[in-house]
Amino acid sequence: MREDRLALTHVGEHQKEYQNAVVPPVYLTSLHIFDDMEAYKQHKESGAYVYGREGNPTVRILEEKVAALEQGASAAAFSSGMAAAAAAILAVCKAGSHIICMKDVYQPVKGILNGYFIPKMGMRVSYWNGQSLEELEGLIREETALIWIESPATFVFSAVDIRGIAKIAKAHGIKTYIDNTFCTPLYQKPLTMGIDISMHTISKYIGGHSDIIGGILVVKDEALGEELRDHIRQWFGGILGPMEAWLAIRGLRTLELRVERHQKTATAVAEFLERHPKVEKVYYSGLASHPQAELIAQQQSGNTGLMSFTIHGDERKAMELVNHLKIFEIGCSWGGFESLALCPLINVEKEELDFLSLREKDRGLIRLHCGLEGTEVLIEDLRQALEQI
Repeated sequence: MREDRLALTHVGEHQKEYQNAVVPPVYLTSLHIFDDMEAYKQHKESGAYVYGREGNPTVRILEEKVAALEQGASAAAFSSGMAAAAAAILAVCKAGSHIICMKDVYQPVKGILNGYFIPKMGMRVSYWNGQSLEELEGLIREETALIWIESPATFVFSAVDIRGIAKIAKAHGIKTYIDNTFCTPLYQKPLTMGIDISMHTISKYIGGHSDIIGGILVVKDEALGEELRDHIRQWFGGILGPMEAWLAIRGLRTLELRVERHQKTATAVAEFLERHPKVEKVYYSGLASHPQAELIAQQQSGNTGLMSFTIHGDERKAMELVNHLKIFEIGCSWGGFESLALCPLINVEKEELDFLSLREKDRGLIRLHCGLEGTEVLIEDLRQALEQI
């Protein structure tokens, strides 16, 4: 944790380069100039900044911090989580590649796989439930280039065996990718468990204030990092803006304090819901009753503020409950200071529910993000809303 705290506060910062300011500046510049042509000619060897699409000093500070937190070799920050996800596919795969993807991943990831990479680039995707390693190994083909996972997955918060997946992938020369946004780099370090690419949506806990959009990829292999940063990101123009990077750096200062509070509140809320007679099932990776509690303890050093639950009632009752909440606001994201509630599966087709091995009743699954308003306040809000259904 000492190293993490130094990364959050000091890594990547060089005060003497900017007038000894304790807070690094926002480099709002599109280009950098040179003293002479000789310096320009040698800019690649010297590591000098040239043009904002290629790199920016503020963005670089953020990248160095997150790379240190993940114990990676390098990081590349992008304008959104989906820009980062697409870059990972482009860096690792080619036309005709095969990808094994967990079923319960961020929905837009399945959208870009099914809507672009399969029809436009001739890729093939096998979807996997994330649980059986034997099934995973059976899905591997000669052209398999990437295994895509998320742990915990953010509908019913099931965990996957990160070390087991990485071991299988390495035995077959396959790259692995994980969405590590839920845990943050403080509570889970996938690169130390053998994963090749760890992704965070900066919009969530790293930013922490619901005021930026961004994504970041961290890798152990510097050659892969160069491919992501110096080729794919530069060619496709997906770099994070300097103001967003500065806000993310600010968010990192308080990340440890915030996620500790999110976790403390969420644990109390989950335990309250688990005891409530109108609640059918609570899904939270921090509960002692979680069926994968042993695996979670082996991989995670903590949990954050996101959970879901179902009630004894249909989707209309679930929507009614959400509508009765006063402190929890209705919104589709999470990871900020505010508490949010949503029925994320309310518009999902039955085919997708079957695909995810969920019941028709689970259309009324309620997802909560426990923010920073206070444990007692949030529990009371849920109590009064439950009493009204």
